[in-house]
Amino acid sequence: MSALTVLAPPGGEFRAPTPDELFNLGPIAGIAWLTKPVLLAILSSILVIGFCWAAFAKPKLVPRGVQNVAEYGYMFVRDQVARPFLGKDADRWMGLLVSVFFLVLVWNIMGVIPFIQFPVASHIAFPFVLALSIYALKIYLGVKHQGGIGYFKNMMFPPGLPKPIYLLLAPIEFLSNMIIAPFTHAVRLFANMFAGHMLLAFFSMVGFWFLFEKLTLPGSTIGLLGVVMTIILTGFEMFIQFLQAFLFAMLAAMYIGGALHAEH
Repeated sequence: MSALTVLAPPGGEFRAPTPDELFNLGPIAGIAWLTKPVLLAILSSILVIGFCWAAFAKPKLVPRGVQNVAEYGYMFVRDQVARPFLGKDADRWMGLLVSVFFLVLVWNIMGVIPFIQFPVASHIAFPFVLALSIYALKIYLGVKHQGGIGYFKNMMFPPGLPKPIYLLLAPIEFLSNMIIAPFTHAVRLFANMFAGHMLLAFFSMVGFWFLFEKLTLPGSTIGLLGVVMTIILTGFEMFIQFLQAFLFAMLAAMYIGGALHAEH
């Protein structure tokens, strides 16, 4: 029995879905690798490519429609993500950062679209692969611009500290930069989407059960409360979805900036 069990009318017990029931989705059309998360990830990529193509393939001097929306997104990423961490190098990396921001945002928004209702990032594999790709890029850029020895020296031995401190600090910096940073980059996004999906599923099923399956006067009050909580949490979840896309892109910019310039 799941821990997510709520009071039910006499003669019945309502059990919220377990994480396995919500997230372990079977293959589509008998194709082992084609699951709902994979299909939504592919669809998200197509949507982002199509959106950017429609907006920037033939840009107009006075933007309208899709181009107008895309330019607002572009300026947001440029001013709030790229320039604070990359400075004069911001324009070089805007293509990557805009793509990452919009892709993660679409991944997340899939969780509140009716009949889809599954955030792609709630499967750890997707944010993990994306975070690992960005971190591999960080290491490549760091070695390219600072040299192999220089990059790891700057990472593990920050200048200006007493030498005995490095005995303690060097392994901490190595662990923090090489393991903890990419891990938290992925898990922060995954955990927020996972928890949000669980909460929305729980309260929506409470509302459905008490309003349609076990309709009684006390039950209808609980059902209405479930519906109200679902609506409130959906609005809050949309804010979190945007925030997590912003944070993921911001950390990507911070890692790239740190690789390009040791002083970052």
